[in-house]
Amino acid sequence: MEQIANLHIEKLPEGVYLATSDDIPGLVAQGRTITETLEIAHDVAKKLLEAQAERHQQTKLTSTKDSFDYPLILGT
Repeated sequence: MEQIANLHIEKLPEGVYLATSDDIPGLVAQGRTITETLEIAHDVAKKLLEAQAERHQQTKLTSTKDSFDYPLILGT
């Protein structure tokens, strides 16, 4: 089953991007591009959720629906 976690992404003054999530406590990812940051955030989220499952804890995430909006980020 696929689930959705919302990310907050901001560009830092140093020029890198930082991703955090209120849906997955402890998720912090940083990358040089938005794409790299999303890839790192995905890996970190998987590891955090696996660790929670080992401790028999569950994060309440929204299940994906048949239709949802997703921003497509294009390079310039």
